Amino acid sequence: MTDAEHASTLQPFNASTSAKRYRPFSFSRIYAITINTVTELTRLKVFYVLLIFALLLIGSSIFMAQFSFQQEFQILKDVSLGAISLFTSLLAIVATARLLPQDIEDRTVYTILAKPVPRLEYVLGKISGVLLLLAISTVVMGAAFLLVLYTREQAVMHATLRQMSGAPPDQVADAMRTIRSSAFNIDIFPGIVIIYLKACLLAALTLFVSTFATSNIFTIVVMAFIYFIGHLQATARDYWLQEHSSGLVTRVFLAVVALFFPDLQAFNLVDDIVAGTAISLAVFAKTAVLGVFYTVIYTLLAAFVFYGKEL
Repeated sequence: MTDAEHASTLQPFNASTSAKRYRPFSFSRIYAITINTVTELTRLKVFYVLLIFALLLIGSSIFMAQFSFQQEFQILKDVSLGAISLFTSLLAIVATARLLPQDIEDRTVYTILAKPVPRLEYVLGKISGVLLLLAISTVVMGAAFLLVLYTREQAVMHATLRQMSGAPPDQVADAMRTIRSSAFNIDIFPGIVIIYLKACLLAALTLFVSTFATSNIFTIVVMAFIYFIGHLQATARDYWLQEHSSGLVTRVFLAVVALFFPDLQAFNLVDDIVAGTAISLAVFAKTAVLGVFYTVIYTLLAAFVFYGKEL
């Protein structure tokens, strides 16, 4: 047999084997698990939280009509941004807590892993589905907040124009600028991004806890404790450093505590936004990197624990 004939006989075999070759890591499989996770979570009617948020915004805007416009805008931003932070955090914990335990109980995980799908891809697909759901929720709630804020701003401006109908144009222009600066500032957008990253962190941490939890109720209870500890950590850390020496052992201990109990108070920029304090690029970048770091670390820890979990 000549070399050409030998090559021709190998071509069909090589083509078939390459078509059947298993890819150790596939973004298409992760994407499929992600979309399936989002679909599964939306069927649980978790988007009812958006309805509650919209009603809260409408009710608060009507109630605050009795305040001055500066107070009204401050309270509106405080309530709305606080509601976005609270609802995204709750959504991250509740939606993620049920993923692994529910799949194990329904034996869905056995069907998926038998494809075969690597456990790392399964974990990445699950957490990506939750993060996508959080992104959609944050965008919708943020849009509702900005719409209500713009509506109230326009209402205040029209009322002010009627009251100052006989005033000089310079005074009217100054009043309009004051209203605009009180209602809207550009720092609202980075503040909403940080709120989303905080929710991502909580979702990854919840996924990690759920890898060794026995039920979703246990995961939610544990995360409730971690949530409150994370918000009190900064105060406790400052008190500890004041009462004890700040040596190497103390700092290492506090670093270990901070790794397992992230400082959630660092993601609270609502007070600065309400007060009109500009969020510097350095503060935003530091907080964003911290959120991404914790999200990646907890996701990798969840994948590591899940890899060794007996199913």
